[in-house]
Amino acid sequence: MGFQLPGMLTGRRSPLNTKRLDSATRDVPKGHLAVYVGETQKKRFVVPLSYLNHPSFQDLLRRAEEEFGFHHPMGGLTIPCREDLFLDLTSRLNGSL
Repeated sequence: MGFQLPGMLTGRRSPLNTKRLDSATRDVPKGHLAVYVGETQKKRFVVPLSYLNHPSFQDLLRRAEEEFGFHHPMGGLTIPCREDLFLDLTSRLNGSL
């Protein structure tokens, strides 16, 4: 379920990749993942990595894979789901942790 960002295979990053990675990850705490959610307008959410173990969240990831493959237009993991449904799911997952 993991993926590698450009530059991580060789251990080197270009200055452009470094800048993009730093700005994209600086507000994502360790143990969390940023995702973009929405059908038309995408909103960014930061969720715990523990969500990846839940079958409901895995269903969302499968839908994302079917729709986007490895090309995510927002530059991060994009989940094709209505925002209200995503918020409902994550609130249920928070209650089960």
